[in-house]
Amino acid sequence: FSKPESEKTLVSRTNAEDVLASYSHHPFFLDELEWPSVEHYYQAMKFEVQEQREAIRGAASPADAVRLAKKHRRQIRKDWKKLKSTVMTRGVYIKCRTHPEVAEALQNTRDTLIVENSQFDYYWGCGRDGRGENTYGKVLMEVRDKLRSEMTEA
Repeated sequence: FSKPESEKTLVSRTNAEDVLASYSHHPFFLDELEWPSVEHYYQAMKFEVQEQREAIRGAASPADAVRLAKKHRRQIRKDWKKLKSTVMTRGVYIKCRTHPEVAEALQNTRDTLIVENSQFDYYWGCGRDGRGENTYGKVLMEVRDKLRSEMTEA
């Protein structure tokens, strides 16, 4: 991530106060159900068994949803690695379509590189050394581009 700091937007997926975080409390409807947060939706979709999904959807907080999913990690669907980025993108997109203030906050990042500033997560975040995949940042930028193209089509 060689862009200067001024051309980066740092986010934290787990900061519930950040409207762009998957942990933020911005409920939305998807697949005929209401989800309390993107993180609830993401964690629940790891499983094919409806009871597990429902238990995670009903978790008191995004952190509790994560803990519940970890407790059942042996039952995670076989195709999860292929699906997880798509599931996160879907959740973030629907959250933005449901909450105009979230879409606006995302649009306000302009063309900056969005970096999920996790020291420990090398898949969703940038990792301690900045060499992580930054998948969550990429998801946000993808959704930002999609929203922007929808606005120009309208």
